[in-house]
Amino acid sequence: MDQLPGLASRILYEDAELLVIDKPAGLAVHPGPKTPHSLEDHLDDLRLGFRQRPQPVHRLDRDTSGCLLLARNRRALKRLGALFEQGAVTKTYVALLAGRHEGDGRIDAPLSKISSREKGWRMRVDPAGKSAATLWRVLEPRGDHTLVEFRPLTGRTHQIRVHAAHALSPLVGDPVYGQADPAMSMRLHALGLSFPWKHGTIAVEAPLPWNG
Repeated sequence: MDQLPGLASRILYEDAELLVIDKPAGLAVHPGPKTPHSLEDHLDDLRLGFRQRPQPVHRLDRDTSGCLLLARNRRALKRLGALFEQGAVTKTYVALLAGRHEGDGRIDAPLSKISSREKGWRMRVDPAGKSAATLWRVLEPRGDHTLVEFRPLTGRTHQIRVHAAHALSPLVGDPVYGQADPAMSMRLHALGLSFPWKHGTIAVEAPLPWNG
């Protein structure tokens, strides 16, 4: 991942206080034991003349591609973080699900975290967990799979992945809640972000990086 081309070419929107990039799948937002290389290794590419390195306002899973919002200064980071906490940010995702589905709906299923020595940690549906809600609608069939749009109304870890596996079917290529596919990465893409800012609304979309 340290050979990743400069992320400046993946900027979707920028102004004096923030920018949105199209994060590639496979790049972790934060470093960890299993992800020594992360977005932090590439933040200098995104300074573009500003004194401070931009900082991510939220996170995407390593294997999720698409819209990632970064703040150029501490004041913007605090204000943008507050928008997420207030539920003022509309997040739209697209995922490829195993099997065929139709229609639309809402998934209300609380989530909690579990861990074991054998499998590590994961999220699960748990009546005693934190509330989690996701809107979904089918976009189109893709062979034996289905392209589905998701709009999470809460921001729980792995929310779309767990809700899809619980109420519909697992995401194609999901190694934790479905089945890993050596021929393709997990099919989850952060398609769009929309949020109020200054005297208007910023709406950004990242093109879908895969066809199937």
